[in-house]
Amino acid sequence: MDSLDLIRTFREVASHGSFSQAAKRLDMSKATVSKYVAELETRFGVRLLNRSTRSVSLTDAGQLLLERSTPVLEMVELTQSELQDRASQPGGRLRISAPHGMGNGEFPNLLADFMRYYPDVSISLQLTNRTVDLAEEGIDVDIRSGPVEDANLIVRKLRLMEMVVCASPIYWKKHGKPEHPRDLATHEALTHSLLGAQPVWRFDDNGQPLDVHVKSRMDCTEGAPLIRVAMRGFGVIYLPSILVQSHIEHGELVPVLQGYTRKDMWLSAAYLQRRHNSAALRALLDFLQTRVGDGPGLKRKQAS
Repeated sequence: MDSLDLIRTFREVASHGSFSQAAKRLDMSKATVSKYVAELETRFGVRLLNRSTRSVSLTDAGQLLLERSTPVLEMVELTQSELQDRASQPGGRLRISAPHGMGNGEFPNLLADFMRYYPDVSISLQLTNRTVDLAEEGIDVDIRSGPVEDANLIVRKLRLMEMVVCASPIYWKKHGKPEHPRDLATHEALTHSLLGAQPVWRFDDNGQPLDVHVKSRMDCTEGAPLIRVAMRGFGVIYLPSILVQSHIEHGELVPVLQGYTRKDMWLSAAYLQRRHNSAALRALLDFLQTRVGDGPGLKRKQAS
């Protein structure tokens, strides 16, 4: 029997001054109530009640337990109520990790909209390009692009990330546009640092993966600097369209090889397998599923 339940039984006996009345109140037999109080006394190693054939009274130890247990049980009951509310009503703090590049796009606006819809939810956002350990670092959900191979995680695919090979009009005029991904081996590439010193870009060639080794003129841990350098005419970039679409629309970058870009880059929300996820996490996952569209950018609903 849980110690708190034993204490609750003791308090009923102390309140009514009777095992029989406490038994009626708790819908137990008198023998069970007596057994629970005796077990509590055994656990503490002191007598809590003075028993006679006519009455029950508190010992000094019993009086101390009655007084000290009151705020404890009130706090337990308050905590239980808050936890139950949190399970049904989104609230508390969510810890989210996402790639650095998402800090420069519409993702912060989406989080602002989410907090507007759920005013009792607070957010801690960690921007990092490394693979985070959700359990070790206390992360509720990790927004990732590309394959997620951790069997301990549940992965909710949000949107297929369209990839784009592009460069500035000046670059293509000087170097010529590639007709096949293999042609990129002779071009100057601007690559992500995670690809290492010998970067490889993966493409889709008639449904088959095609890896092309490219020569990196510059690498960076984030996409934004690579985009700016590409717009200056110093190389080719291969990035999710969400990062470059506005520059393409303004003619600052020109896409090529659109029939060859890989089709397995998903933007996903990864979270730990838990029996009970908070209402806030469930709300966030549903919100992202609804608001992250299939187009080149993240959809943002206009505030009403």
